[in-house]
This record gives sequence, C-alpha cells and structure tokens, in this order.
Amino acid sequence: MRAALLIQRWYRQYAARLEMRRRCSWNIFQSIEYSGQQDHIKLYNFFGYLMDHFTSASSQRNLVSQMFRESDAFQDVEWEKQFCYKDIEVPDVYAGPHLSFPLTISNVTELVDAFKNKQKLHARYVLQLLGKTWTLLRLMPNISHVCTCKHKEITICGDLHGHLEDLLLVFYKNGFPSAETPYVFNGDFVDRGKESMEILLVLFAFLLLYPHDVHLNRGNHEDHIVNLRYGFTKEVLGKYQVHGKMILKLLQKIFSCLPLATVIDQKVLILHGGISDKTDLNLIGKLDRQRFVSALRPLKRREASERPKEAALDPDGDDDDDFSMGRRRVQSLTHGTPVRPRQELPRHSVHSGSGRTGRSVDEELRERRRLAGLSLSSDSELYSAEVQETDADEWKQIVDVLWSDPMSQNGCVPNEVRGGGCYWGPDVTQEVLDRHKLKLLIRSHECKQEGYEFCHNGRVVTIFSASNYYDVGSNRGAYIRLGPDLIPHFKLFQASRSTRELTLRQSVGRTERSALQALRMQLFTHKSGLIREFQEYDPQCTGLISLKHWAMAVEKVLRLSLPWRVLRAQLVTSSTRDGMLNYHDWFNQLSVQPNTEIANASLLETLYKHHSNLESIFRMIDTDHSGLISFEEFHQTWKLLSSHLQTDISDKAIADLAESIDFNKDGSIDINEFMEAFRLVEQSRGEREEPPSPE
Repeated sequence: MRAALLIQRWYRQYAARLEMRRRCSWNIFQSIEYSGQQDHIKLYNFFGYLMDHFTSASSQRNLVSQMFRESDAFQDVEWEKQFCYKDIEVPDVYAGPHLSFPLTISNVTELVDAFKNKQKLHARYVLQLLGKTWTLLRLMPNISHVCTCKHKEITICGDLHGHLEDLLLVFYKNGFPSAETPYVFNGDFVDRGKESMEILLVLFAFLLLYPHDVHLNRGNHEDHIVNLRYGFTKEVLGKYQVHGKMILKLLQKIFSCLPLATVIDQKVLILHGGISDKTDLNLIGKLDRQRFVSALRPLKRREASERPKEAALDPDGDDDDDFSMGRRRVQSLTHGTPVRPRQELPRHSVHSGSGRTGRSVDEELRERRRLAGLSLSSDSELYSAEVQETDADEWKQIVDVLWSDPMSQNGCVPNEVRGGGCYWGPDVTQEVLDRHKLKLLIRSHECKQEGYEFCHNGRVVTIFSASNYYDVGSNRGAYIRLGPDLIPHFKLFQASRSTRELTLRQSVGRTERSALQALRMQLFTHKSGLIREFQEYDPQCTGLISLKHWAMAVEKVLRLSLPWRVLRAQLVTSSTRDGMLNYHDWFNQLSVQPNTEIANASLLETLYKHHSNLESIFRMIDTDHSGLISFEEFHQTWKLLSSHLQTDISDKAIADLAESIDFNKDGSIDINEFMEAFRLVEQSRGEREEPPSPE
C-alpha cells in the first residue's frame, strides 16, 4: 500500500508538471496570436485615419484609398454580369470534378473526393458555384432559426481555419450534411490553413444542396481585410492565378451576406464571437448585414445611403476621387475615440542622420502627405460624411458578435487583447440570455486544448473544430451534437495520425519546442527595444543584469503577459553567472537567424519586427493581385509604415533595399519572394552549438 501511494504521488506530480508545461506553451501561442490581431487592427485603423484626413492629389494616384475598395459601386445585376462564368472554357485536359446545376449528391461527393485527392476545381465551376451561393445567401435572414424534431440531432462545428482534414474527419465520423443530419458551421472557415478555398467550396455546395439543413454563420475571418494578413488572399491567388481577382471580389460579397447567428428551438443561440451588454438580437435581426463588407470599420455615409444610379461604374473599382470624398473618421474597435498617430512614443531613427524631431502631429501628417503624394482634406470634406448614429449602433452589434470573448469577472470591458469586440462576464450572459428567453450560448472564436470549454455557470460553451491549430499535437478538435433535449454532447478528434501515435510526454514536448521557438523569434525582432530596456537596469554598462530585471524588461517590451520567471529556464541557459545575465551573449544564443542580411541593421530589424504588417500593406496596394509592386509603390509602402510606427526611414535606405531584392532588374518586386527572403528561420543545431571543450 505504501509503495502504491508513492507511485500515485509521483505520477500526480509528473502529470501536473506536464500539464503546467502544456498550459505555458498554450499561453505563448495564444498571446502571440492575439498580439498579431491587435497589430493588424491598429494598422488598419491608422490607414482609416489617413483616409479621413487625406484626399488624392489631382496629378497623383491615391495610394491609401486603394486599401478601401470593398464598396464597389456595382448593383446586383451588374455584379452578375461582371462575374459571368460562361466565357471561361474548360479544357479537354482538365481531369478534375465537373459540376452541373442544380447540384446533386453525386456532384458534391465527387467534389469532396477530388479535394481529398488534392485535385483542384476549375475556375469556371468555382465562379458558378460562388454565384449560386451569393444568390441564395442574399435571401437568408440575419438570424437563422432551426428546429429539432424528436429523432433529429443537429451538429455544430466551430472554427475550421482551412483545415480540410478536420472537416473530412467530421464527415467521416458524423456523416455528410443531409435532411437527416443537419449542420451549423460557426464561422472562421478560412485563413491560417492551406485549404480554405476547398472548405468554402464544400460547404457552399452542401448549402446549395440542402439550404434548409446547412447553416453558415459569419466569423471574424470572413473579412477580406483580415484575409490579407492571415493567408486566404494569398492562397486564392496562388491556386487561381488568372481568375483569382474575380473570385476574391465575389467572395467579398458572399462574406457580407453570411448570416450572423443561428437559434435552435428558440432556446440555444449560436454565433461566432460573443455578446456584450448592448447586444440586441432584435436589432441584429433587422439590420442590413450586406452593407458591412468589413467589420473592421464603421460605414461611411456613402455606404449607408443608396448611391445614385448614374454614378460612373468602374469594373476595377477605380472610383478613388469619389470614394475618398465620403470617408468618415474611423474609430478604434475597442474605444469610441478616433484613432490618431501615437504622440507619446519616442521617435527612433532607422537611418543615421535622417531623424526629424520637434514636429506637431499636423506637421508630421503634412510631411507624410508630401512624401506619399497626398493632399489634406478641407474641413468641410472632413466632417461631411459622419456616420448616422443608427449605423454606428449596428456596426457595434456586428463587431461584438464577431470579435468578443467571455471572461470570468462580471461586467463588460473593451477587448484590448485582440483589439476588437469586448470581454463580457457571467452577469452579461445571464441578462442577455434571460432577456431573449434563451438557455445556452454556443460560440467559437477561441482555440481550446480539448476542443471545447464551458464557462459562465454552464450557460456559455466554446467549440473549436480545427485540431493541431498552433502546431501538431497542440489541441484537439471537437463538434457538438444537440438533440431535442438541448443538452450538448461533445465529440473529440485529432486529425493527424502521427499525433495520435505520440505519448502525452512526446506531444507536450513537441508543442513546447514549437512555442518556445515562436517566442524566441518575438524576442529577436524586439532586440533594440530589449537592449534599451536592459541598459536601464545596467547604468554601468557592464552587460549584466539580474534575472528579475530580465523578466521585468522582457514583459515591458513585448507585453505578452507571460510567466517569464517560469520560462527563463528554457530561454536563459548558459548566459548566466552568479545570478546575472550577460544579455549580449543571450541574444546570440536565441537560435534565430535572418534569412537575408542587409547593410542597414536597424532597417533589417524593423523589417523583421513588422513583417506581417508590411505584407498586409503590400497586399492592399497590389490591387490587381499580380503579386508585383513597382519601386514607387514599394517606396510609398515604407513611408506609410514609418508613419504608422513613428519611425524615420531614409529614402536612400529604402532605395538600397529595393535594388538589393530586384533580382531580375525589371523595376518591380515580387511580394512573395520579398517576404520569403526576409523571414526569420531557426538555426540548425550544428550552427548554434559551440564546439565541445577539449576536456
């Protein structure tokens, strides 16, 4: 008995240590993910601020306005003509699936089998399928209502994020959607994964086949601005080089037509993100969701009112002059105040001798206007397009539905971690559900280690269906089966066979290594800021600081809210002596190296630190989706980024960088090659290990 108790105690300690390591790895992944979302929203808000205050110069192209072309002037009939698939021929050599409309079950199963075998659907069928889907979605209400019968269970899936393998596994375990097996897919079908387009086509095909039994809710990633950063735009253009632009434009329309929520038996509310203390399902049910092409900004008056029929139509959306005239002040998603350039941050020169200090905000904006070829709007233009109050209320309702997260404390506060939506507490859950006579809220939006999680006294459940989301073995996927008793039954799965063969220790170790490597890259990209903060604790310039000060400085710079004292054992190893850390040696041992070296070290660090923001700007500027940008566009991109960061970058540094990556000397830059060339990579083991001691 004594031996059994000792073994039990040892095993519990062992399991507790593994669980602590797993949770710590999880916190690293989640903190980095949310920090990236916050950066993206801040960048987009900054561009919105520029659009509010600048209009295009008569002789120059308006660079910033290209980023806000989601509201093309096409009416529905003209859109249908623009995206006509009939002129696209299917060659005889095409070996993929063929679709005929109206779809049959054999068409859809053939499509699923083709995607399972890594085949691609021809662009003609893609556009035809998307056009039929758009036509159907426009007729659907904002909130879908579903009823269960005595022997009917409804399956609810959470985020899929381009993980086709997970969707196919759900179908294998649970069956294809049908009248007997209805489904609710709760948003975030795209981004991050590599097969987002295939997931959309499969879901849309089943929607057309069973429009009363397949229900699709919109997620925060069903937004073309978010897609620019998280991979879906790049995926579509890579798979459909010729017709990719047309497909993306049609998907913008489809995303805005997706319903916002689903209600089962008038008792269970299903939506992607969450609620707030202002959530009103009656208002959500009445608003015109199709106007909100992107939930990242409120509507302009031009979007809020009907455009004149005689307005000039431009198939490429080149209505910049008219578009910029109607721009309103864009507000932060988390605060009700206009987003302005940050005045409190010190300005650090990226190129020696190019620093400019002592400017006011207005002077700085005028200078950036001159560099980017923009002219400042007049006061009358600036305030002529204020959004109506009802439009702002509707926009906030949608943002809360798509972006919010639950918290354990009572109340409702802005979600400053993600940068959008709110955090709401159990008191808000009780008030909103009771007011609408509901008993349960099912939402997604957050990755959970077991695929699901209850909170708020069991009245809120999070469901997430993309397994191995952060890394192989990082989490399970799950889906819910809900019967007439409205009690959720969870089905867990792991799509990767290699993961299922790993022991718990091996799985935790693999996830931990991946999380720590991602964290090391974050530390490397903040090298200058960390060194400045370390030097605050090292006034004698000895190169040594205490481990306590190391933890404080790292949190102050990265702001990831991680347990740095717990992590220091994995991040700080041989650089310590007598409890002091040699921070210069520590940076050299982070096991991270650049893919490319350039002479200007400060510019290189800025590039790596804001790699994702830079790619987002490139994608926004590349309006023809050619994958190429000119030197002038490259130069203007850096000027916009430097204005956003309040950092000076000299023209010579930008020109030298452009010349160094124009490999074929044709005066244009390939976006994908540029982003791949400047990507942080892990050093090989042989490179980072020191030679063994002679002893």
